[in-house]
Amino acid sequence: MESIRSSSLKTKEEVISDLQELLVLVNDGKEGYLSASEATETQELKAFLSQISGERIVYASELKEHIALHGGDPENNNDGVLGGLHRAWLNVKQVFSGNDDKAILNAVTTGERAAIEKYDELIADHADHADHMKLLTEQRDGVVNALRHVEQKIVQA
Repeated sequence: MESIRSSSLKTKEEVISDLQELLVLVNDGKEGYLSASEATETQELKAFLSQISGERIVYASELKEHIALHGGDPENNNDGVLGGLHRAWLNVKQVFSGNDDKAILNAVTTGERAAIEKYDELIADHADHADHMKLLTEQRDGVVNALRHVEQKIVQA
């Protein structure tokens, strides 16, 4: 089984592409949370959403470091690669014009679930992503925690 697995390892370019796709989602999340914070009038929610946007800035920086370590261009985000996942965060922005906190929070959950799916995909591919597994796991846990808090705020809204 191990010999079969090792023969199907991804190329360096494919690993870089995986990380770049995740970087697109993280950047979309950063922008989505920032847009959400600007759309709400509730100060506590505005502060929470801004904090999560700040976390995504850190995640993006960490991912860029790993992309560069693999020899990739961290500024080449492959925006068109993700299709539906990328659009999940972009569609979030359309909801923000109504200033309805519950609608804003519900829209944020869509983008977060898309990010979690991508993290899960990369984490499941342990052989190809072993050298950044700790980073992927920590960031995924942070996204899951943020989603949990967003869902709690939906119930409270």
